[in-house]
Amino acid sequence: MTEIIDDIVWHKVAESGELPEGRVKTVTAANRQLALVHFEGRYAAMENKCPHQGGPLGEGSIEKGVDDQCWLRCPWHGWDFDPLTGKPPGGHEDTGQEMFETQVRDDGIYVGMEVEPARERTVTDVMAETMVNWGVRRVFGMVGHSNLGLADAIRLREVEGDLTFIGIRHEGAASFACSGYAKLTGQPAACLAIAGPGATNLMTGLWDAKVDRAPVLALTGQVNVQVFGPGAFQEIDLVSAFSAVSRFSQTVLATSNHAELMTLALKNAVVERDVAHLIFPDNVQTLPAKGAEASKPDGRLSANRVVPVRSEISAAINLIKSSSRPIIVVGYGARDHMNQVVALAEQLGAPVLTTFKAKGQISDTHSNAAGVLGRSGTPIASWFMNECDAIIALGTSFSNHTGIEPGKPIVQVDFDRMALGKFHPVTVPVWGEIGATCELLCDELGDDVAAGSQLEELAVRWAAWREEKASRAADSRGNGVSSAAVFAALTGVCPPDAVISVDVGNNTYSFGRYFECHAQSVLMSGYLGSIGFGFPAAMGAWCATQDIAEHAGRKVVSVSGDGGFGQYLAEFTTAVKYGMDITHILLNNAQLGKISKEQAAGDWPVWQTSLHNPSFADFARLCGGHGITVTDPAELETAIQEALDHPGPAIVEIMTDAELI
Repeated sequence: MTEIIDDIVWHKVAESGELPEGRVKTVTAANRQLALVHFEGRYAAMENKCPHQGGPLGEGSIEKGVDDQCWLRCPWHGWDFDPLTGKPPGGHEDTGQEMFETQVRDDGIYVGMEVEPARERTVTDVMAETMVNWGVRRVFGMVGHSNLGLADAIRLREVEGDLTFIGIRHEGAASFACSGYAKLTGQPAACLAIAGPGATNLMTGLWDAKVDRAPVLALTGQVNVQVFGPGAFQEIDLVSAFSAVSRFSQTVLATSNHAELMTLALKNAVVERDVAHLIFPDNVQTLPAKGAEASKPDGRLSANRVVPVRSEISAAINLIKSSSRPIIVVGYGARDHMNQVVALAEQLGAPVLTTFKAKGQISDTHSNAAGVLGRSGTPIASWFMNECDAIIALGTSFSNHTGIEPGKPIVQVDFDRMALGKFHPVTVPVWGEIGATCELLCDELGDDVAAGSQLEELAVRWAAWREEKASRAADSRGNGVSSAAVFAALTGVCPPDAVISVDVGNNTYSFGRYFECHAQSVLMSGYLGSIGFGFPAAMGAWCATQDIAEHAGRKVVSVSGDGGFGQYLAEFTTAVKYGMDITHILLNNAQLGKISKEQAAGDWPVWQTSLHNPSFADFARLCGGHGITVTDPAELETAIQEALDHPGPAIVEIMTDAELI
């Protein structure tokens, strides 16, 4: 309750009798915290911050000193103040507290304050506006004591409808959510943390974004500039700490060109598809902007179409024309160029094998699709790798997980020159953007293709694999549902345009092997392979469906084991808080199943891989979401569909057999 009398705003801060005699408490008036004192029958209100280090006087106590005089004592370091005047012992005015007039009325205690001036625009306002100009629509993070000025600038952008903040429970989830958002959209998201432990908690998700080439902006608080170095509370050397994980990392100083610094950070994130990091010392965040304007990307970005040189195209054409059984292996780097890739495959009548990271980039129902190659793959893809006499590798890194045969004749195309022949020489390395290169190859090949179509053979292989999958789905040892049954059911009911975020472990291998994609987008922790990625990344993906028109209306599904989900269990409450429509498929085998198998395969004892779990379905319901437990494979499709239909976060907890993967 407030009223204005003679340019003084009177704020009701307490009820009559609420504050006992001889006590102090913190109250709020006009978004400002004050220390309200009740002493010797009188009330007084003063600035709540001790001038020493900002200690909250409202949390202090009134104590009698050695001179028998009573003092209001700061709870942090014991500085004393007169309870009614705010003056320190000895009456030194320069260390006294600012006082505010109080009134005791029939309905409560009031404090009078001058009308607050309009909020002065700060350097972090300029930087937050620049973030918006560069397309940042989501910030995931945790507000804390060393990022409050920056957080307020982000709050104002949210008030204006320019972006949305998601308050998470652990900073690691924030960076994973950013990574998931960026992998799906190609656009940057930001994560916010305090100095010290908040900043270091971001690291795993940032490394995930970095190695999978996803644009992410990390914003970390820092201690005041004047205490850099000696080892202040929560101070660590963030420049050094982030040097390896970030393409760009700078400290924001009073003398910085603040708009240009943010622009440079985001340009690095977008152009290099990497992590950019800015460090915000506490005292810099609220400095006046002094007329500075936000920066924009206009005139700073060019098209990224790289066309190969003629000699490389000619060499590639010669190799392809000389082959009778060419295959195309598609990696994650080709994800934005699949129309051109498929056109080339159709012209050649060639199978398209994908790396695990590229799963879903071509529909498994397409006549040229051969499924995933490698450890997470299908016997179809393995067969065609073994039988081919030429490989066209598009946007793939040749990881040992995939298993591209290095002894075969290879045409490798990539926009990154360092990726060409990275692990071993290839026959024809081609530097070029995937789409442009495929178009040139199609034009040059024309109808002059020696190889016959392999599609009839491909259809036969698919029929045999689908028959085997159905057989595996029916397997039972009485110890839980088989993974083949889980992903057969998910294939049957998952929306064809869903976004699916998968974790790591045996659940993920089984997803790669058994789930058949239509037009779904699959997100994973590819090169880092970090457990715990699945659900936080799904949070990021859900946010992208709210922000980016081309993804609007897409259902978000996440898949994990019990070990992976347990890493960020509390984020389910975040999903409930923000009404995130995420269906989580949780394979619960009460162990770290992949590690158990690795121990056994290596002749090690299986040790410390068992897990003690709650009922995850009960947990979901306790948090305010939907939860259901499945023990019978006959119930899978109904349970998953029920969760998909629920308009909010849902967990389908499936009790699975760790041996039937």
